[in-house]
Amino acid sequence: MLNLKQPAAGIVATAIVIAIALEFISLFDFAAFTGWVSYFLLCVIPMQIIVVVIWGCRHPDFAAERSQPAKGVLLTLITLAAGVIVAPLYMEIAGGGVNPPTPMLAQCTIVSVVVTFFGSIIWGGYPFKLLIKNAVAAGLTLLAACYAVNYLLFRIFFDYGFMQGAPVYVPSLDPHGMFNALNALVFYVTALGGMFLMLHFDLWPLTKFPAIMKQPVLGLVWTAVALVIGGVVFYLGVTMAGMDVMAFLVRFPVPFIFGTIIVLNMLQGSLFAKLHQPAKGVLNAIAAALIGTALAQVYGALAPSVTGTLSAGPPAYDFEVWLASSLLSVTFPFLIFHAEFFKLWPVKKPE
Repeated sequence: MLNLKQPAAGIVATAIVIAIALEFISLFDFAAFTGWVSYFLLCVIPMQIIVVVIWGCRHPDFAAERSQPAKGVLLTLITLAAGVIVAPLYMEIAGGGVNPPTPMLAQCTIVSVVVTFFGSIIWGGYPFKLLIKNAVAAGLTLLAACYAVNYLLFRIFFDYGFMQGAPVYVPSLDPHGMFNALNALVFYVTALGGMFLMLHFDLWPLTKFPAIMKQPVLGLVWTAVALVIGGVVFYLGVTMAGMDVMAFLVRFPVPFIFGTIIVLNMLQGSLFAKLHQPAKGVLNAIAAALIGTALAQVYGALAPSVTGTLSAGPPAYDFEVWLASSLLSVTFPFLIFHAEFFKLWPVKKPE
C-alpha cells in the first residue's frame, strides 16, 4: 500500500483509473462501445449513486462490514448486478426491445442518471428516507421511483422528429415531446452541472438560511437553482453564441462534471480545503473546469489510437458521442468505484 496523502493520492489514483478506462474502451469498436457497453454502464450508475449517496457505502451489511479491498469488490458487484437487472427491463420499457439500443433508449438512460442525482443529492432521498426506515429498502424504492419519474419526463420533453428518415429512427419509440431531443438532453446535463456547481460551494449561500436547509424546501430551492444555472449557461452557449448543441455538450457541461468528480471525489476537496466559502467554491469550480477541459482534450487527442478516426458534427456526431461516453459513461463510474467503494485503496490508507 502506497499510503499517499492528498492531493497526491487523488492524482495518482486518477491517473491509474484513466489508464484502466482507456484500455477498457479500446477493447471495443465504436458501435459496440457506444451501444451495448455504454448502455450497460449507464444502467449501473444510478445504483452506484444510491450506494454512495443514500447508503453512504454503509449498506448492505454483508459488504459494508468488510475491510478493503473486499468491501469495494462487493459494493461493485452489487451495482453491476443492478445493471444486469435494469438493462433488459429498461430496454423493453423505454427501448421497445429494439436491438441494438436506439438513440431514444440511450438518451432516456442518460437522463435517468441526472434524475437519480437530483433525487439522491438535491432531494436527499426525500420522501423515501423519511417514510422507510430500512436504508436498503429506502434506497431501492428511490431508485425505482427515479426510473419511473425519468421515463415520464422523457415522454413529456423529448421529440425525435428531426431524425425522421434516418436508419436509427424508430417511430414507435419517439415520444413526440415538447423539445428537440438533443436540446433536452444537453439541458439536462447542463442542469446537472448546476447541481455540481452548488456542491463546490457546499450549498453556500443557501446554508445561511436554516429554513431552506430542510427537505422538501431544500429540494425545491436547489432544483430551481440548478435549473436556472443550466438554463442560463445553455442559453448563452447554444442560443446566443450559436454553438452546435452537441459541441457545446462536450466543451462545457461534460468536462465540468468530469472535473468535479476529480476535484471533490478523487482529490477529496483537498485543493482548497483550508479556505472558506465562497472563495473555496470559486477556486474549486475553476479547478474542476480546467482539469475537466484538459482531460477532455487528452481523451479527444487519444480517440484515434483508442477507437479509430471519428467524424465530428452532424448528422451522426460520432466524436462527440464517443467523448461524452468515454468521460461520463466509463471513466466517471470507474472513478467513483475507486474513490467511494474502495476509498482509494491501495493508493491511500483507509481512514
